[in-house]
Amino acid sequence: MSASRSDTLELRVPLWLLVLVTLSGTMAMHIFVPALPVAGAALGAAPAGMQQTITLYVLGLALGQLVYGPLSDTLGRRPTLLVGLSLYLLGSVVALCAPTLEWLVGARLLQALGGAAGITLGRAIVRDTSAPARVTADLALLNLLTLVGPGLGPIVGAYLAEHLGWRSIYLFLVMMGCVMVLCAWRLLPETNVQRKPLALAGIAADYRSLLGNRRYTAFMLGGACSTTALYPYLATAPYIVHEQLGLPISSVGWFAASTIIGASLGTMTARRLAGRVSIDKFLYVGASIGLSLSTVFLLVQLMGWMTPTLLLALTIAMTFGAGLASPAALSRSLSSAPALAGAAAGFYGFGQMAMGALGSKLVGFGAVPAVACALSQMAITGLALASYRFALTRTVPAPTGA
Repeated sequence: MSASRSDTLELRVPLWLLVLVTLSGTMAMHIFVPALPVAGAALGAAPAGMQQTITLYVLGLALGQLVYGPLSDTLGRRPTLLVGLSLYLLGSVVALCAPTLEWLVGARLLQALGGAAGITLGRAIVRDTSAPARVTADLALLNLLTLVGPGLGPIVGAYLAEHLGWRSIYLFLVMMGCVMVLCAWRLLPETNVQRKPLALAGIAADYRSLLGNRRYTAFMLGGACSTTALYPYLATAPYIVHEQLGLPISSVGWFAASTIIGASLGTMTARRLAGRVSIDKFLYVGASIGLSLSTVFLLVQLMGWMTPTLLLALTIAMTFGAGLASPAALSRSLSSAPALAGAAAGFYGFGQMAMGALGSKLVGFGAVPAVACALSQMAITGLALASYRFALTRTVPAPTGA
C-alpha cells in the first residue's frame, strides 16, 4: 500500500453522511410520481408533460455522473461534492416555487444534475478511505441506496402529497439539501490525495481508458444490469397491481416498497459474508437468482397463477439477487481502475441510470405489462450474468481484498 493510500485511510469520513447524499439523489427520482396528477392539475399541465419531470430527472442523474467523477479526480472530492449538493438545493428551491410546468421541468433537471454528485462521490470517497477489507462492505451499503431509493421515494411522496400537498415534497427535499450542504461543509475532509491537473482532453482520455479496460467495462455493465433489473417492475407495478390484480391504486406504493426488503436482505448478506466468501460467488449467485426468478415470473403470469402474495414473494426474491450481486460488481469495477476511481464511479453510475431508463422503456413495447416486465428482466439479468462471466475470465487478476 502506498503512503498516500495509508494517509487517506486515517481520515474519518462519517459513513452516515455518505449514505444521506447517496440516498438523496435516488429517492428524489420517484418521490414525485404519486403527486403527478395533482401537480398537473394545479399547473394546468397534461400527463405527458408531467412525465417529463421524471424522464429528465433520470437523464440528468445519468449525465451528471459522467462529469463529477473526473472533476473530483482533478479538483478534489470535497469541493466537487459541495458544488453538486448546492445545485441540488437550488433545484429543489426552484421546484418548490415553480409557477409553471416549464419551470418545474427545468428545476428537476437541475436537481438531478446536483443529486448525481452524491451517488458518484459517495462511492469514490469510500474507495479513497476504506481499508481493503472494508471496501466491499461499505460500497454494499451505498449501493443499497440505489435500490432502496426508487422504492422508498413513492411512499414518502404519497404521504406528503396526500396530507400536505404536492409542494411539500419539494419542501422536504429543500430541507434535506440544507442538511447535506451544511454537514458536508463542516464534516467532510478532502480524501483525494492524488489529484491531477484539470484538462478536458484528459477527461476524455480517462473515459477512453475506462472503455478500453474490458474488465472494468464488463463489471460495470453487469453491475448496472443487476442494480436496475427492478426498474421494469417499478414501471409496470401500477398496471399489474391495480389493473390486473384489482387492488386499490394506493397499494401500489407498498408493492414498490417490497423491492426494499429483497434488496436490503441481499445487501446485508453480502456485507455479512464479505471477507469470508469470495465476492465473485456473489456475482454469479445474485445474477442467477435474478434470471431464474424472472423466468418463474413469466411462467406464473402465462399460467394465470399470479396473486398478490406470489407477486410479493417473487419480487422480494428477485431483488434479493440484485442486492447480493450489485455491491460485488461495484467493488470489482472500481478495483479494476484504481487510478481513476472518480471517473470509474461516475461512469458506473451513468451505466446504472442508462440501463434503468432502457429497462423502463422496454416494458412499453408489450401489450401485457406483466409479460413485458418479465421478458425485460430476463434480458437484463441474462446480460448481467454474461458480463460477469466475461469479466472473470480476463487474465488480469482481481486486486486482493477488493
